Amino acid sequence: MSGTASPSKPACDHPGEQAAADPVRLVEIRDTALSVDEVFAAVGDTAAGGTALFVGTVRSHDNGADVEALGYSAHPTAEAEMRRVAEKVVAAYPVRALAAVHRVGDLRIGDLAVVVAVSCPHRGEAFDACRKMIDDLKHEVPIWKHQTFSDGTQEWVGA
Repeated sequence: MSGTASPSKPACDHPGEQAAADPVRLVEIRDTALSVDEVFAAVGDTAAGGTALFVGTVRSHDNGADVEALGYSAHPTAEAEMRRVAEKVVAAYPVRALAAVHRVGDLRIGDLAVVVAVSCPHRGEAFDACRKMIDDLKHEVPIWKHQTFSDGTQEWVGA
């Protein structure tokens, strides 16, 4: 679903039904613990009827193997690329507010690796914009995951 009105539903001229003037509120790559509350608070907007939140956590397994350790590293341009992805999402959807943070460094099982939130006038737009943000972040932003498995093997993902 795009941010444009469908043929059966006319566009609304009310400002609350449109994208905000400066919707990208928080885009960062950090080497410290992430906060769901911080990201959720960053997308608060009284004109938003829907807020979608995605939280990516470090899981204990991948492709049938037990994960022992995991680390993320990022290219120096990664934060700028993440902002570019965010701006692309807000251009395609009526985003009132968007926030995205990604962790780098060594993480433990259960740690938060990425938190993305998007608020829009309606829930469907919020779900779609949030999904687009996390999917494009994973595919386009130069952040790499290094996994060590319990059998001693290692794998780079995204490199």
